[in-house]
Amino acid sequence: MTKSQFLTALEGACLKRRSRGSPGVYCQSIGLELATKHWNNFQRSLEIDLMETLANLESFVRSAEAEGFSAAARRLTLSPAAVSRNVATLERNLGVRLFQRSTRKLTLTEAGERFLYAIRDNLEELQAAIVSVGTDRGEPIGALKVSMSLSFGVDYILPLLPAFLARYPGIRPDWTFDQRQVDLISEGYDAAIGGGLELAQGVVSRVLAPAHLIAVASPDYLQTRTLPADPSGLAELDGIAWRLSRTGRIRDRLMRNAAGAEFAVRLKETITLDDPEATCRAAVLGLGVTLIAVPHALPHLERGTLVRLVPQWYCDDGSISIYYASRTLLPAKTRVFVDFVVEAFRRDRLAERFAGSL
Repeated sequence: MTKSQFLTALEGACLKRRSRGSPGVYCQSIGLELATKHWNNFQRSLEIDLMETLANLESFVRSAEAEGFSAAARRLTLSPAAVSRNVATLERNLGVRLFQRSTRKLTLTEAGERFLYAIRDNLEELQAAIVSVGTDRGEPIGALKVSMSLSFGVDYILPLLPAFLARYPGIRPDWTFDQRQVDLISEGYDAAIGGGLELAQGVVSRVLAPAHLIAVASPDYLQTRTLPADPSGLAELDGIAWRLSRTGRIRDRLMRNAAGAEFAVRLKETITLDDPEATCRAAVLGLGVTLIAVPHALPHLERGTLVRLVPQWYCDDGSISIYYASRTLLPAKTRVFVDFVVEAFRRDRLAERFAGSL
């Protein structure tokens, strides 16, 4: 890469920003000024080792996003010392200080802010090019850290693992089964799967299926009881209430049907549990009726150990999605995992099977 090629590429990136509504003149002036001033040092770094330079740039971007080396290290599955060393190498190659360091927080310097603004949107293209070349030499590798709930993960994600590992033997799964919402970036997770997760800054998602809740009870429990004609009749039965572990509250639910009619529903709190799988199992034991997500209920419905009540009615609780850090600098191992899960849900028609409206 020549100096003119580098400056032309950076100018093009800034013009792209301007076309999206960003202040193009400001971007062009700060990006080209910084690139020109430190070209010789930066070119030497690129020529020595492109991969090492990309790692240094990624450490810088993640540290800036997380405002600390430790949080960036968890995201990159590196040690804080390695991330700090990468950033220091980048600073040395550029000849400028990018961060002001303190015992409590990292703060971008003015030069650091300009450099982050100038390069952030180009890193994805650079990584994609390197990944495409790397894929010709071998498969994606490394630890794949994923979080999901226990029952959903065991029933629907774990069965995908044999085929996934057969295709990508260099990936080492490191999975956590937990109801808790994890912080993908600060806790160093590559992905999380679930419903109702808040999208933190730097996190994106792809929808896998609807998160619909339905009313269920066991055949034994219903044997001596009159089946409700509509959701209002659920309140007359023993209820297994689900208390949200994040808030400690029992939510009032709104059931609807395909015609658009709606009923506010609150079950009797005969029993209160804080885990969705536990409420499902309690219903199987004949302890009452509960509102549960279709993925939890589906195996029991198929076996006949649970029966759906008011089958035209359901609660819309959003969607089940796969969450991962911003597409910028997305590792190959994460990209192939996300694509594999999305394709598996499409192939097995799980979005249709999980829809309480059908």
